[in-house]
Amino acid sequence: MLQMRVSGMSCGGCVASITRAIRQKYPSARVDVDLPGQIVKVDGVTDAAGVAGLIEGAGYQVLEQAVDS
Repeated sequence: MLQMRVSGMSCGGCVASITRAIRQKYPSARVDVDLPGQIVKVDGVTDAAGVAGLIEGAGYQVLEQAVDS
């Protein structure tokens, strides 16, 4: 599972935007966005740099990345 701390998320629209950006490239990914904690978790994808690029392409800043096994 990938876990990223993301800044700039403030509403449900942000959650939808990030989820949509990731699922367009990785349709089977499970995306969980913790808005208050500013954390995005993605399961089913191993390309952390690719996911970070998608999040940043959607207009948000990835501050930290971690991979849980």
